[in-house]
Amino acid sequence: MIDATDFSKDVRAKYVPAAWKKTAWERFTAEITQGYGDDDLAIRTKFLSKELEVVQMLHKNGVQFLAGTDTPAGVYVFPGFSLHEELQRFVAAGFTPLGALQTATLNPARFFGMEGQLGTIEAGKLADLVLLSANPLEDIRNTQKITAVMANGRYFSRKELDEMLAGVEKAAREQQQ
Repeated sequence: MIDATDFSKDVRAKYVPAAWKKTAWERFTAEITQGYGDDDLAIRTKFLSKELEVVQMLHKNGVQFLAGTDTPAGVYVFPGFSLHEELQRFVAAGFTPLGALQTATLNPARFFGMEGQLGTIEAGKLADLVLLSANPLEDIRNTQKITAVMANGRYFSRKELDEMLAGVEKAAREQQQ
């Protein structure tokens, strides 16, 4: 058993191209069930708990983290959406909401030596912005309450973002035919 949840039926799966489902999802499923053994849900839950413990220990000892998009661990990754879940996992591992946000903003800028240009909102720096309707410092899940995005100097309203998502869904659906 990979997980208690069948993410292939997740509402976000409609945005995933058939090729991704066919290659990545099937490959990861096979690797987990055949290559890594057939761990039951209790073993996987214990693994995830240990993973949080290790991340918490590393964080407490000053290790800097960079956000990715493939957490929580498992087969199903939803580009764009999974980052929000990863930020939640950082908070579950003991990061403050600000610290979790910095794994996707300030820490990458520092890692790449671009802190003078990126990573914070300041005059003279490059920035794409995600505008939220609720404060993520109060609850990291608020990163999902997106009302608009400013990217490459262009403003995208919620309506425009929804239209983009509809286009992605349509393209994924057409690819399956």
